[in-house]
Amino acid sequence: MKRKKWLSLLSLMMVIALMITGCTTAEPVASEEPVVEEEIVVETVKIGAIFPLTGGAAATGVKLKYAVETAQEIINGEYPEIAFPMAENAGLENLDNAAIEFIFGDHQANPEIAKSETERLIQNEGVVGLVGCYHSSSTKPASATSERYMIPFVAGSSSSSALTERGLNYFVRIAPHDGMETEFFFEYLKNLNENYDADVKTVATVYIDNEYGVHANMMVDKWLEEVYGEEGFERILDVKYPSDASNVDTEVLKIKEAAPDIIFHASYINDMTMFANAYQLYEVQPKVVISYCGGFQDQQFLINLEDAANYYSGSNQTIPAIIAANEALSKANEIYKAKSGVDFDGPALEDFASAMVIAEAINMAGSTDGDAIMEVLKSEEFKAPYFATGKIKFGEDGQNEFSASAMTQIIGGEYQNVWPGEDTTSDPVVAFPDWSTR
Repeated sequence: MKRKKWLSLLSLMMVIALMITGCTTAEPVASEEPVVEEEIVVETVKIGAIFPLTGGAAATGVKLKYAVETAQEIINGEYPEIAFPMAENAGLENLDNAAIEFIFGDHQANPEIAKSETERLIQNEGVVGLVGCYHSSSTKPASATSERYMIPFVAGSSSSSALTERGLNYFVRIAPHDGMETEFFFEYLKNLNENYDADVKTVATVYIDNEYGVHANMMVDKWLEEVYGEEGFERILDVKYPSDASNVDTEVLKIKEAAPDIIFHASYINDMTMFANAYQLYEVQPKVVISYCGGFQDQQFLINLEDAANYYSGSNQTIPAIIAANEALSKANEIYKAKSGVDFDGPALEDFASAMVIAEAINMAGSTDGDAIMEVLKSEEFKAPYFATGKIKFGEDGQNEFSASAMTQIIGGEYQNVWPGEDTTSDPVVAFPDWSTR
């Protein structure tokens, strides 16, 4: 009995051994085809664009929105007749011709709202880059927020030089900053003295009480101390006014009493119009009034004041005469004008450029990764045939190294390029004519 049980157990063990051997020596089973992960195709690349779309600066903000929408239309369409980068082929070639979509935010000229709008666009909308914000006081917190999220920010027309003095890694700027503009102003004044016997020396600064105005005023101090004070220029008055000013009679009477030869204005379109009306009312008679970007450059200034706008001047990226002389820019301007009803002005063209450049950087990177985009922005030279310089290149601090403007002046109801170089359309009118003769 025991022998039978032992034989049965031995037989069972032999069967199991054969089964194990069979498993290891059988022909291998053909493996299934390797699993290939499906390539993710990006159909739309979202970029945030933050401007003052409501509130006191809404008229300007909406025009800047149209400028960005013009860039979007050119990038997503096929415009071989517009000789700009990104115009010939539809979408981003290196991202399977993905379309660009600009998602707009409204900062209402409020820095806190600019910050919250930036967070909304990044967290809720999933934008991979940002442009804006026109007001330097709003660009400052918006770009600081984008830095925290490592999202590239390309500022178009914000001018405070403090923006590129913060050591940010994800911020660049198209427009010349107020330090560059101030130097440009003094060089223009030297030109008037040397070539037109203008005899202008005394300066008053008039500036809004925000990041833009306060920093522009600081740049006047800087340049007078470092260079132009020794060349005979002297600041005799500075006038700061609140951002919500509804009447500037007190400020204008101070200016009238000081009687400066030159007034530097850091103002927006509504403020600039208010001051110009008060200058006429109180017969303030400077020889030269020069505007930083933001007020005089907006063609609404000419519409608001009509003949009284004559002889004001300021730095500008473009004017209708410059547009007309540039075939490609003229064609882009047709698209913009159909949306806005007006030609490109300097700030609008700078914000148009910001949209074109960030899209081109994404395309060149072939990626929506912030670091990859910034590598392109910081290392490449971008063609910019819509600017007189023809190119854009960002330095280590993020400032466009080829920022340049023309000095423009309203003469005979039209913007004229009066300095420098061969592209001038008129000689400057050296001094404001007496109000009684106008």
